[in-house]
Amino acid sequence: MKNQKKYMLNLFRHIGLIAIIITLAISSVIVYAQHEHSKSKEGDKKEKKTESIVREGIIDLKKIDKNKDGKVFQDFMHWNVISDEAGKCPLCKMTLEEVTIKVAKENLKKNGFKVK
Repeated sequence: MKNQKKYMLNLFRHIGLIAIIITLAISSVIVYAQHEHSKSKEGDKKEKKTESIVREGIIDLKKIDKNKDGKVFQDFMHWNVISDEAGKCPLCKMTLEEVTIKVAKENLKKNGFKVK
């Protein structure tokens, strides 16, 4: 009877140790996964920090015209959405229209925006 009690006591101790080891292993995996996930979010944030095509303040069209061809792409619903590349307005999803810098400047002034 005494041997059986010792056996059961040792068995429960071993089961307890195994449970602790499994818990630590699972915790380590969770912490690692959270760390990797946060790293990928930081990478996404870095990628999203590109220059916005929604212009504010005094708009410098010559600076926007990076390829120096005298043309930019402008949204005719949101006049201050201007890019040097074809694309869509991030506000209304309309396709940006190609215009000369002169036309873009006139559009901005007519609609109350300040232009350099």
